Amino acid sequence: MTPDMPAAGHGAGVVEQLARRDRLVVGGGLLLLTIIAWGYMFAGAGMDMGDMDMSMPMPWSAGYAVTVFFMWWIMMVAMMLPSAAPMILLFGLVGRRSHSQGAPRVSTAIFALGYLIAWGGFSLLATGAHWVLDQSGVLSPQMASQSRLFGGLLLVSAGVYQLTPYKHACLRHCRGPLDFVTRYWRPGVRGALRMGLRHGALCVGCCWVVMGLLFYGGVMNLYWIVGIALLVLLEKLLPAGHYLGSVSGILFIVWGFWLFG
Repeated sequence: MTPDMPAAGHGAGVVEQLARRDRLVVGGGLLLLTIIAWGYMFAGAGMDMGDMDMSMPMPWSAGYAVTVFFMWWIMMVAMMLPSAAPMILLFGLVGRRSHSQGAPRVSTAIFALGYLIAWGGFSLLATGAHWVLDQSGVLSPQMASQSRLFGGLLLVSAGVYQLTPYKHACLRHCRGPLDFVTRYWRPGVRGALRMGLRHGALCVGCCWVVMGLLFYGGVMNLYWIVGIALLVLLEKLLPAGHYLGSVSGILFIVWGFWLFG
């Protein structure tokens, strides 16, 4: 389904002015949200590491589990929102030009919300994996792998996944916002939510194994977080970004087998 565009003329000029204003508002909102998310991460993501006993795993309570979940979710916002910005801005532009969207900014916000909800689902699963790895002693108190075998398995798994057709199919959707909007367009607020969830699911499918490498380098290691975020951003935005996914996959495999040695 494709959106219907208004007729050319004076009305189209007004739409263009509103579309430019929308880009400023939506782009500014995305930038602000990204800055807040990165600020939260640099502030420690709710983890008072200084008061933790680094000689033993952190005891898991309901409150601590919620903190870990929000740490993961906000970290995903910080890492993924910049690479999703072109899709969100394009959705807002098409929504403004389409007769089917009565409140384009609201629909754009709902689309972005659907995208972040999809990453919230990933964050819930990551929290469960975090608990299992922490309680089994695989993770250090600094939330990094302390097993060369586990680290090697993570790297090889991520590398192999980077080379699979499914990874590249998801990446093509993330790299082709116009194709995605044309193919999956749905009108109204409910349609915006469905599209946001779908796009988020495709992004999760593209990046979930690479995000799992945070368990190797350190869930709270800011250098590792920034490095993975840059890899994801360059994969999606560079003209030859799809090749970067394959090259990184080969490097991950070599790195993993080096750890096995």
